[in-house]
Amino acid sequence: MKKSNIHYWLALKLVPRLAIHKKLALVDTYGIAALFSLPALSPLSSAHSLTSKQLAAFNQPNWLLIDDIINNSNHCNSEIITFDDPLYPRLLKQIYDPPLIIFIQGNKQLLNQSQLAIVGSRSASVSGRETALNLAQQLIEVGLVITSGLALGIDTAAHKGALTSNASTIAVVATGLDKVYPAKNRALAQQIIAQHGAIISEFLPGTLPKAGHFPKRNRIISGLSIGVLVVEAALKSGSLITARCALEQNRDVFSIPSVINNPQAKGCHWLIKQGAKLVEEVVDIIEELTFINESGLYFKQQKKLEGIVNKETDQKSQNKSLCVDELLASVGFEITPVDKVVSRSKLPIEEVLTRLTMLELSGLVAAVPGGYLRL
Repeated sequence: MKKSNIHYWLALKLVPRLAIHKKLALVDTYGIAALFSLPALSPLSSAHSLTSKQLAAFNQPNWLLIDDIINNSNHCNSEIITFDDPLYPRLLKQIYDPPLIIFIQGNKQLLNQSQLAIVGSRSASVSGRETALNLAQQLIEVGLVITSGLALGIDTAAHKGALTSNASTIAVVATGLDKVYPAKNRALAQQIIAQHGAIISEFLPGTLPKAGHFPKRNRIISGLSIGVLVVEAALKSGSLITARCALEQNRDVFSIPSVINNPQAKGCHWLIKQGAKLVEEVVDIIEELTFINESGLYFKQQKKLEGIVNKETDQKSQNKSLCVDELLASVGFEITPVDKVVSRSKLPIEEVLTRLTMLELSGLVAAVPGGYLRL
């Protein structure tokens, strides 16, 4: 029975312990279909230093297993996009080790739209999650697709920011598409598909989450995107792996600063020291980016950018008029206990509680476990 192009690319993916760039070099030399019809004593064995197991994978592919992979992909409502498919993301092809196969659920047309990745800590602070959500909403307005990793914390907030703006978002996962990890985000995954977003993976159906899969997932998140924004990250975190991948892939890296004693900000501060763009507002990101439209033409949406600048200026003016309350100066950007607000402001506790409530209603502080947080 004649094999499809997908059969051959899956067969190439299953060749063991052969680097992706070497596999692609073989395709350039012989062609994808011809690779699996060369004679047993072929140039593969002499010119490319392949092991006996690798040669066996070329000479006798496990077509039954490959048929099962295709069937399992169909059963979980996913499609297979091969490296030579016109829908394969153009930016992803530019990285050193692009996936040979992408499994995708949802909207394939998103793959070649301009994307910005938002990543960060799974155990993010309330302020960090709000920042990720708000920036995602504003970045949507200038025509960017938000891409992240469906993890808890910052990733979840970024996806929700896009969804609450009635926009589409892309989630890159480290499991097969028949699994949802973490399980808490099952409803979020369903909403992403319902709003014409996409969930993608390079892992075969049935693949469970493993620690080694997440760095591989992270290189795809950055590879799809024109830039990566890190909102909160510890010094040892997957978000810094994504940022490192972005630098290696010649992508822009952006970082949100925070208070110096916030352990979830240490990684962000380290990135800024290494040259990442410090971000206080969405304009800091947009002024660095050149977008690519669906035709591959470069453009900047200046009118939309001006609209966001004006909106932020109006918001700052409004907030400034509210900041006359000296109590606001007593609440830090870190969690501040009520007794510390009382000692700083030198006001009676009854008045402090009343004013804190007014500031919370004005959107300038948030009540969190342990006290209040300035926004």
